[in-house]
Amino acid sequence: MKNLRDALAAQGVHTLIAQFTDIHGVAKGKLIPFAHLDTLLTDGAGFSGPSIAGTGLPRMGPRSEYYGRGSASTARALPWMPGYARIVCDGFVAGEPFDACPRQALRRQVARLAERRWTLQTGIEPEFFLLQRMAGTVEGYAPADAHDRLDKPSYDLKSLPRQHEFLADLTSGLNGCGLDVFQIDHEDAHGQFELNFMHADALTSADNLMLFKLAAQALAEKRGLLFSMMPKPFANQAGSGMHFHVSLWEGHGESAKPVFDDHGRGLTLLARQFIAGVLAHSAALCAIAAPTVNSYKRLVVGESLSGTAWAPAYVAHGPNNRTALVRTLANRFEWRLPDASANPYLATAALIAAGLDGIDRQLDPGPACTDDLFDLTLAQIHGRGIEVLPQSLGAAIDALENDAVVRSALGETLSEEFIHLKRLEWTEYARHVSGWELQRYATMF
Repeated sequence: MKNLRDALAAQGVHTLIAQFTDIHGVAKGKLIPFAHLDTLLTDGAGFSGPSIAGTGLPRMGPRSEYYGRGSASTARALPWMPGYARIVCDGFVAGEPFDACPRQALRRQVARLAERRWTLQTGIEPEFFLLQRMAGTVEGYAPADAHDRLDKPSYDLKSLPRQHEFLADLTSGLNGCGLDVFQIDHEDAHGQFELNFMHADALTSADNLMLFKLAAQALAEKRGLLFSMMPKPFANQAGSGMHFHVSLWEGHGESAKPVFDDHGRGLTLLARQFIAGVLAHSAALCAIAAPTVNSYKRLVVGESLSGTAWAPAYVAHGPNNRTALVRTLANRFEWRLPDASANPYLATAALIAAGLDGIDRQLDPGPACTDDLFDLTLAQIHGRGIEVLPQSLGAAIDALENDAVVRSALGETLSEEFIHLKRLEWTEYARHVSGWELQRYATMF
């Protein structure tokens, strides 16, 4: 602890950001004077439990207090906020790990892997929008760059440089925290970008994703811009995914061996079984990986208003096939279901549980799909026995409620709270009268 204190002090840290993640994947926390570092790492910072979404904690009594206990290994001085350091916290209640803390949920699944001497590595690829508020428009928002108007803006080297200051500051800030950014590009929609940083163990990757969000939010606000991980802010534009590259390893460090790599001959039997579990539980995983009403404007069957959405709704796998839910590669697979609104801890925990179920039950993922699924009609999809993901949040929550494996990954309290909150969200949306409805029906009859 002294070494950590000395290292942070040498970087001029005077304030700690005790940060945890709520059920929605939103960063929460408080500021702690640096002098109280020891207390944050041992007892934790106290919060009112019922004030945090998804805890289900009472308003009074000993279990009403939520403590965020800092993890020393996550302490990082923040280059974009000189004098401040973030420390990731695990949730504790009544002195015990809190079952409804998303990070604790992931820890439990990581522990299941450790019992088999396995570790999961993930590379999470966040897509996001840079927006500006636009009074008088239907959406209320527009791309930050008014000149970003190409019909096909992917990899646009005219718009990308216009945001170079923001992107350079974001890159240097994340690199300063050890994330190792290795590429940035303009994505398929106006004002949309993707930033990739190096893969890591599952828990660290989720921590890094939350740090990315904190950095991007702060740096965008400094420029009067809005950083958004809303899955699909514009109906006629592509949405934002958050794809996971997934690999399994036996052992630790340099001696670790890839479990999914069959010495260059393709994926191993264990890899196929893991993927089969992910496919088998895809409907329930949808609720976790695409957790908002807006997610299903992106995750559509057939042609969307924005053309190719790169958001596969078809439960299939295939070699380097971006039109399938699982894209298989040499020693890993890409899980293409998650969108930018997913809680990285819950999505990863549910993914592990589904994959282990596939291994334990020795499931077979079926034949690899080498066709462009976006070219097929829905009748052709069904004719091949390929299932389709839920097409609404309500349907996805129904699937989650009936999936014991995925619910067990979250735990009883967290799964009940998640289902309850998301049903409320779906009901509120279903009862909302939109501008589209008024324009279509107000004078129609």
